[in-house]
Amino acid sequence: MTAKRGCGAAGTESKGGLDKDLRGFLKTNSDIVTVIAKPVSIDDVGALSAQSENPILFENIKEYPDFRMCDILVKHRRHQCRALGVKEADYLATLAKRLRMPPRGLSTVKTGPVKEIKLLGDQADLGKLPIPFHTDIEKYPYITAMNIVKDPETGFYNSSHAGTNPVGPRRGLASFITPHTQIIMRKYLAQGKDQMPIALCFGLHPAYEIMANYSGLHMDLWGEMEMVGTIMDMDIEMVACETVDLTVPAHAEIIVEGTVNLKDLFDAREIIAPTMYALPKNQRLPELHVSAITMRADRPIYRNHQVVPNTDHQVLPRLCHEAVLYNRLCEMGLTVHDVRFPTWGAALSCIIQIEYPRQGFVNDALMQCMGAPWLNTKMVVAVSPDTNIDDPGDVYFAMATRVDPDRDIFVVPNTRANFGDPSGLPLDDLYPHRTTGKIGIDATVKPRHNLADFERAWPKNWGKVHLSDYLD
Repeated sequence: MTAKRGCGAAGTESKGGLDKDLRGFLKTNSDIVTVIAKPVSIDDVGALSAQSENPILFENIKEYPDFRMCDILVKHRRHQCRALGVKEADYLATLAKRLRMPPRGLSTVKTGPVKEIKLLGDQADLGKLPIPFHTDIEKYPYITAMNIVKDPETGFYNSSHAGTNPVGPRRGLASFITPHTQIIMRKYLAQGKDQMPIALCFGLHPAYEIMANYSGLHMDLWGEMEMVGTIMDMDIEMVACETVDLTVPAHAEIIVEGTVNLKDLFDAREIIAPTMYALPKNQRLPELHVSAITMRADRPIYRNHQVVPNTDHQVLPRLCHEAVLYNRLCEMGLTVHDVRFPTWGAALSCIIQIEYPRQGFVNDALMQCMGAPWLNTKMVVAVSPDTNIDDPGDVYFAMATRVDPDRDIFVVPNTRANFGDPSGLPLDDLYPHRTTGKIGIDATVKPRHNLADFERAWPKNWGKVHLSDYLD
């Protein structure tokens, strides 16, 4: 595999310092982007992407020569800080603060780069896009793009990453698992409308995607799209769709317009959960009918989110969760160094890195996280600042040496389980809902102990001399 640094794509920089679009982001951050220049089959991009620890851009897809494809934009904290244009140490506090700010709103423009090519009606064929299969057990390829729908009562734009299986040139089955989208769908039905406008947005600056996955209480005040400009500290330009009553990011790479059939549900096979398991096994999903595709003319970049094994798919939906928990833990009076849903935690585990003034705080912090509204805090571990939160071995070491199971672990039974957790107990006649217990683990250094006992021994000059300096 031939790789080179730099994305080789021109972009547009905003006045606020961040780039307006994905290609600008890739150019600005070319020092961390791996560009694959060799021809790659669409069937191989998933396996290759999942092996990358940095953003990756495929320049030559054999079956789709007019497109490029990118992935792995926010897998690690060292990438996530680039999305906000801040230092890595400032990222979490910055995102947490901006989520507490009011929405900046949106700016409508007449046209934008995403309107350079327009495919309407029968020309709007999903088969023209480089949509990959993500696993070897899927029957259909899988779209992971950010989607936009509009609340029919407030007009606020809700966004998420609902996976869609194309089952025909202009037809897909969409899995809307976020509660806010489901509420919006019920509002349309309550108004006697059986069609909901939708837009799938491919190839955006990663800050859009971070905000798209916000899931806190907000629908009565703003929609996620209104907050994108807040977390990016810049105005967001939107352009009208061709066939539906929505506006979309003017600087996207590709937009798929359509409507969702709200009155009928169709059988669909299992979806690959972030846990890597094929759960739920059986679903009844609404149908998406495609009415238009618009895109950039200069080799548009298809944004993929490879679903397994440890990729953006595990991380992206939880980035705003980390910021929300940061705010809540700070409100308790804790010094919060980091909050992390690690890729290796199967999207079910959270680690909080904290300092606390006295006993009692850690269990409260663990319960705060375990009681979060999302279904991904099955295991919450608290560690001290000297534990490397990015190293599974170091976290496990803290659990092994700093935890008295009799005092430092507690279990809460019979709580809501993640749909993708096979250990959960399925609820009769309520599939895919299930229940599970939750576990809190205090792996911090305890005030009750002699702190000197926790000082680890290292080789002389550890961290000062490096083996690589002595290799040819």
